[in-house]
Amino acid sequence: MQVSRERLLGFLFPAETDNWLTILRLGLGLQTTLYSLSLRSDWNYLLGGAGRGVSSRNLAEALLSLESHLVPRLGWFVTLGGRVGLHEEAVLSVAWICLLAAGCGLLVGIACRFSAILAWFLHLCAAKSGGFVSYGVDNFMTIGLFYLMLSPLPDRYSLDWRLRKARPRNPQLLGFWHRVLQLHLCVIYFFSGFTKCLGGGWWDGSNVWRALIRPPFNIIDPEILIRWRYLFPVAGIFICLLEIGYPFFIWNDRTRKIWLICICGMHIAIGVTMGMYLFALIMIILNVAAFGPGLVFGRAKQIFVRRQAAHA
Repeated sequence: MQVSRERLLGFLFPAETDNWLTILRLGLGLQTTLYSLSLRSDWNYLLGGAGRGVSSRNLAEALLSLESHLVPRLGWFVTLGGRVGLHEEAVLSVAWICLLAAGCGLLVGIACRFSAILAWFLHLCAAKSGGFVSYGVDNFMTIGLFYLMLSPLPDRYSLDWRLRKARPRNPQLLGFWHRVLQLHLCVIYFFSGFTKCLGGGWWDGSNVWRALIRPPFNIIDPEILIRWRYLFPVAGIFICLLEIGYPFFIWNDRTRKIWLICICGMHIAIGVTMGMYLFALIMIILNVAAFGPGLVFGRAKQIFVRRQAAHA
């Protein structure tokens, strides 16, 4: 029992550097910034109240209240702003500015903890209030920002570390939160692949065809898709096997690099062929942060050592 306990603790709390945290902070800072800028002109239109937006925020929040009144939403800020004489447009604009500022703060590493919490909370509010127009990218951004705000910030490459001399209070949790992120991705990909395998649409390629012709993701000319229709079954089977094999091959040192490259390549293909660029970016960020630090920083370290040896 003692040996099993030590092995479990060693697995859940491995000795880790903050390289993965640096990748996660920079990636989520970039993701949040691009997410905010992409909605700059449509923020109020998408998240406006009844009669002011493309879909009523009031209706989305009313449906949300059926689940729980405690789920964060932009309506809280609109109500508070109304009590001090601020119009809805002004409150929503301030929320957008704060989300953009939080993303920039993460990107440069200033007030990392506060920026992570602010980005997570505001993005969650926007995603829940805009439930009719949100999709997978919002869910994975929420997941990534949640892990980031709980991790021992700041990392050594942030301005907080260099200028303010700030240090994480619980650096021993670096390995724990890294492991939780890794396990979470394994669960997501395994059950995603398992669900795909249960139906026939991915084996015969019909689901790939439907995904590529469904508006607003149909950015490729249908004539081109028809010419390449013979590759759809191959692509569907490859995606199923790649996802369901993720938790089995991503841990092995010999297959990790191959699986990570294939997963990132799959998301790049989704982004390019369907226009889901932010979705592709967030998935690449999470995967590289979870399983790529040893490959990214390890390679850089090898190059540095070789150069030092050559100069010597």
